Amino acid sequence: MGNVKNPIRKEYFLPTTRDEMIRLGWDQADIIIFSGDAYVDHPSFGASVIGRVLQNAGFKVAIVPQPNWRDDLRDFKKLGRPRLFFGVSAGAMDSMVNHYTAGRRLRHDDAYTPGGRHGMRPDYPTIVYSKILKELYPDSPVIAGGIEASLRRVSHYDYWQDKLRPSILSDSGADMLCYGMGERTMLEIARQLDSGIPIHEITDIPQTVLFSNQIPASTDIRLHSYEDCLKNKKLQAANFKFIEEESNKYEGKVIWQKTGNKMIKINPLFHPMTEDEMDAIYSLPFTRMPHPRYKGKDIPAYNMIRHSVTLHRGCFGGCSFCTISAHQGKFISSRSKESVLKEVKQITEMNDFKGYISDLGGPSANMYSLKGKDIEICKKCKKPSCLHPVVCPNLNVNHSKLLDLYKSASSIEGVKKTFVGSGVRYDLAMAPVINPVDRDINNKYIEELIEHHVSGRLKVAPEHTSDHVLNLMRKPSFSLFKKFKAKFESVNRAQNLKQELIPYFISSHPGCKLDDMADLVVETKDLNYHLEQVQDFTPTPMTLSTEIYYSGINPYTGEKIYIPKTEEEKKFQKQFFFWYKPELFRDLSLFLKKVGRIDILKRLSSNSERNYRKKNSKRERPEPY
Repeated sequence: MGNVKNPIRKEYFLPTTRDEMIRLGWDQADIIIFSGDAYVDHPSFGASVIGRVLQNAGFKVAIVPQPNWRDDLRDFKKLGRPRLFFGVSAGAMDSMVNHYTAGRRLRHDDAYTPGGRHGMRPDYPTIVYSKILKELYPDSPVIAGGIEASLRRVSHYDYWQDKLRPSILSDSGADMLCYGMGERTMLEIARQLDSGIPIHEITDIPQTVLFSNQIPASTDIRLHSYEDCLKNKKLQAANFKFIEEESNKYEGKVIWQKTGNKMIKINPLFHPMTEDEMDAIYSLPFTRMPHPRYKGKDIPAYNMIRHSVTLHRGCFGGCSFCTISAHQGKFISSRSKESVLKEVKQITEMNDFKGYISDLGGPSANMYSLKGKDIEICKKCKKPSCLHPVVCPNLNVNHSKLLDLYKSASSIEGVKKTFVGSGVRYDLAMAPVINPVDRDINNKYIEELIEHHVSGRLKVAPEHTSDHVLNLMRKPSFSLFKKFKAKFESVNRAQNLKQELIPYFISSHPGCKLDDMADLVVETKDLNYHLEQVQDFTPTPMTLSTEIYYSGINPYTGEKIYIPKTEEEKKFQKQFFFWYKPELFRDLSLFLKKVGRIDILKRLSSNSERNYRKKNSKRERPEPY
């Protein structure tokens, strides 16, 4: 089925209609998955992966993508009642991040919908879909999963409503919540329900969240109640520290939180997947195509990943603003070289393949196969980051397996180039090591990456230039970016390449003041950057940065942190990025005068700026990326 030169028929996919079920000879599905995304049968789309895993275990799985929740609810009724349970997912993104900008303005497109059309899912689909299903089928279990449910599994600050909300389990009315990467969890739920165990008696499966009448064990963690957190933001901050630490442990503890008159039980994570388990998932018969129901309409998110390959899961970077480790975990689960190369070969057989693999990557492109030298030390560690404030001495940073994988994938017949489109952690590739072999290998990796795997532009994320902001972000000093930039330019010169290094930056992060943004401008313009793709900090559930934004304190130190919260300041912090645009510079100047920061205005209007403009007046401006 991976060879899409053959006709792609509906029976190759999980059924989405009653007619498709009948053609398969089904009277009833065992499991029906409702998803906020379009149905793309590709291993980068979570609902498809869960469906294929359950199907491979012998269950009859159907999927209802982007059901209409506004009409007579026929989409929720058309497949009837499943034998075991309904699964509900908002999709590959938290719906509020999907729908709204950092300025809380409605987006006009949706990358996970045919034609990029907006409005095909509600706000909080996890809540909306679950409530509808429980009203229509009160006796059928509803299991919520996906990243929206995962990141909202305990009390959390919701930026779009500007308030603290309880666990989404409470708001949705679902019977159980699956958090994190859900293949093993959903499969175990299905097996226990299939064996006749009622949903209310399934209480101990890892990575599940449920209401429970059990008595917490003495070793369990009891968080401050949702109601107490509503009264005192410091208690919410204190809760977060426990949640983050337990989410990053190899052996986590059970966590409890009282919400209303009920207790929510959060079971710890499964151990990281083994290589064999990862390979088994990616060997499933994905067509790698959108369902024929879309009649060839473009799905932007699919277009981005159709010729890409995921090498691993997890991230040990622990960036304060990032949700990856909260959802995928800190420990890296990698596929075997053979599994990856098999998928690359499948891609070469696709009708539209022109010889270019768009990405050999993962959450962080160069964490493939990396782990602790002594895993027993890792099992006792509760630090959220292996890279901050310094690279852990127990971390194996040798990039030899990834280097070998790049070369092997590039040598497959039909492949002209393999690119790395995922973000690269240059602080990991440039980590100081005593072993000269590791140092030599990592240097070769950087050179190989720059020379052979950059599609014109290489994305990296220094995020800021100010050390104290970077420390809050759990990111390395900007001086390391400068060293990497020098290396990038050196390789380009040696190989006669004209490639660009594209840095990502964030404004209005907790701790970031106007002076810090002025420093950023001075630093980046001295490096000849015209910044185009930048991001205003968006608080998302289950991140340290969001807890600081909400509470005003660092949960780990109790230190009070400056928070840029007003719309006016957030607007002008972002405008610092665009100092070179005359109309925006005028507005920024008026703002700085208004707040009495003439000193910053003088820095931005210095001779160095005029010299910069004169020096670059004849240079071709880089295109927005």
